[in-house]
Amino acid sequence: MSQNKTAISTKDAPAAIGPYSQAVRVGDTIYTSGQIPIDPATGDLVSGGITEQTTRVLENLKAVLGEAGIDLTHVIKTTVFLKDMKDFAAMNAIYARYFAPEGVVAPARSTVQVAALPKDALVEIDCIAKE
Repeated sequence: MSQNKTAISTKDAPAAIGPYSQAVRVGDTIYTSGQIPIDPATGDLVSGGITEQTTRVLENLKAVLGEAGIDLTHVIKTTVFLKDMKDFAAMNAIYARYFAPEGVVAPARSTVQVAALPKDALVEIDCIAKE
């Protein structure tokens, strides 16, 4: 049985720089690629620390999901990759504003520390959402 797979792409998030899609829709499920804190207007990593970088990552994810016709309230699972687990609290404060405003069920989440991220980013996040 073959699933119908459709690529999702927006100029409001960084372009894919390899053989991958910003996101893929299979049925009513959206799978995003990991987003790092690249400003889509400049193609550069945003300046600042974990707070600024987490904000940019989540804005990028929001743009990709918006192109798919949904928003962050549809996200059911995220994976957060941190360069340093010491940044967890600061990342979590920004993450909560986007994914867990009052009255919204927060998605399931895994958070891991990694040795390195593309462009020496401090954070990368991907997600799975349902329409």
